[in-house]
Amino acid sequence: MTDFNKPTSRRELLANAALGIGGLALGGAFFPSAASASDAAAGGLVDPLAPKATHFPAKVKSVIWLHMDGAPSTLDLFDYKPELIKLAGQEVPASFMKGIKEGVRGTSNKLLATKREWKQYGESGSWFSDFLPNLATQADKIAWIKSSTTIGATHDISILKLNTGDLSPGRPSLGAWVQYALGAANPDLPAYVVLYNDKREPRGGAINWSSGFLPAVYQGTAFRPGDSPILHLNRPELVAEGEQGSTLGLLNRLNRSHARHHPNDTELQARIRSYDLAARMEVTAPEAVSLAKESEATKALYGIDDESSKSYGETLLRARRLVERGVRFIQVVSGELEIEGEGKNWDGHNNIESNHRAHTRMVDKPIAGLLADLESRGLLESTLVVWTSEFGRTPFGQSGNGRDHNPWGYTQWMAGGGVKAGTTIGGTDEIGMQAVGKKVDTYDLHATVLQLMGLDHLKTTFLHNGRSERPTVVYGEVVKELLA
Repeated sequence: MTDFNKPTSRRELLANAALGIGGLALGGAFFPSAASASDAAAGGLVDPLAPKATHFPAKVKSVIWLHMDGAPSTLDLFDYKPELIKLAGQEVPASFMKGIKEGVRGTSNKLLATKREWKQYGESGSWFSDFLPNLATQADKIAWIKSSTTIGATHDISILKLNTGDLSPGRPSLGAWVQYALGAANPDLPAYVVLYNDKREPRGGAINWSSGFLPAVYQGTAFRPGDSPILHLNRPELVAEGEQGSTLGLLNRLNRSHARHHPNDTELQARIRSYDLAARMEVTAPEAVSLAKESEATKALYGIDDESSKSYGETLLRARRLVERGVRFIQVVSGELEIEGEGKNWDGHNNIESNHRAHTRMVDKPIAGLLADLESRGLLESTLVVWTSEFGRTPFGQSGNGRDHNPWGYTQWMAGGGVKAGTTIGGTDEIGMQAVGKKVDTYDLHATVLQLMGLDHLKTTFLHNGRSERPTVVYGEVVKELLA
């Protein structure tokens, strides 16, 4: 059994190419529908990561998908609710709980208003709490989805739905669909990269950047934090460059000769591809994630000069560097923090004040810095930044000073190319319990992201077990009100 919490080394990558690290190797059916075994037999393997045409002109080239792991309370970040503040400490009025099961209430059902100060910012007049003073300065770049909804109120299930559109494992992640549909813009780097600032891989591991039933070349490649994203990426100390090149060249010729006689051996084809990319990444990957040439001013912009935001700031600065190098989809998962002696993510069932104070200090300046930096470099108009969570949190308390899970109404947002900045879609009721107006599910969010990348989610298909599958399963509508 594969241990997804154990970092994958380059040596393991080459030895287990059918599984590989992230998306460097292929498993299952190697050829997309447009390829045929005869191509391999003719001596030239079809490159599954060759750039492919969009359905219509794309508004963006890259996506930076910011997942706030553990589900922050947007009631304490973006959703100013005077009525919640007024009714704090009272029982939840029954009218707000229609259609919601009692079991979600935890041990308290009294309304909770945390000690926040609220202000409006920018020409858009967007509300921010005092938890996010830096992001508030970027208010006019943001388009709000304040009526987000999802299914399920369990982290692992809802995270899986956020990434793959399904509640059960087996479907491709959104990044895998993007890589399948568009290929790679930079042949020397994976087109789909996963970044995180924790000591271990995010909750759920690789299943959340899986290729599902797509060929395994399309799954995400997880880069560890630090200057060495892939173990043993460098050439072994006692092996000269020429010696390594000769060895790999001979191995490549032998593999391709064998492939011509066995065109349906997809594992061999996977091994050839993984060797090629791994060799190129010896040169490209260290430079791509190195911050050595970044100015001190840029590092300060991302909060790298502050211990509370340093790790997340480094992660987002690497995301910007990957965008500059043509990586199409970068999935960034926020890590745990040491809070009151325990490692905790955003999951504020208890002591939400101290939990969210620590996590907003971690992400506020780096995210604001990312938006400002992308704009200053002319990259924001070709990059889509998406701020997401598996669900929101309830307006009533749990254990007195925390909040329970809320999939019925919460806020997510987008910024960047093709997005109508300053727009607000929907909202929640007066206490922030349930979405009102136009509800936006995970499927709709996925359809909208694909639209901005020039892909029609109804036409992005893959034949699996005799059925034409698409990213949004059988749901999803583009949220046209978000499009510029």
